[in-house]
Amino acid sequence: MLEYPIQAHENGIKIKPELMTVDKLYHCIYDNAVFIFYKDQEEIMHCYQVENLSAATEIMNDPDNLEQILHKYAVEK
Repeated sequence: MLEYPIQAHENGIKIKPELMTVDKLYHCIYDNAVFIFYKDQEEIMHCYQVENLSAATEIMNDPDNLEQILHKYAVEK
C-alpha cells in the first residue's frame, strides 16, 4: 500500500510533495476542517480549505468521493 502524501498530526499537517501525482486532488481533515491539496504541472503546491460546511461534512463522511462532492457544490453556485 502506498503512503498517502498528506498526513494530519496533532501539531499540524505534514505534506510529502514527492509522493503526490501532478493534478490529482488530495484531502486532509485537520482541526475539524477539510483541506484540499494538489500539485500542478509546474509542481507548485496548492492548498485550499473547504469553507462550505455542507461540502466539508460530506467529504468527511465520504472522502473517496472527494472530486464528485466538490463538483456538486461547484455546480450549485
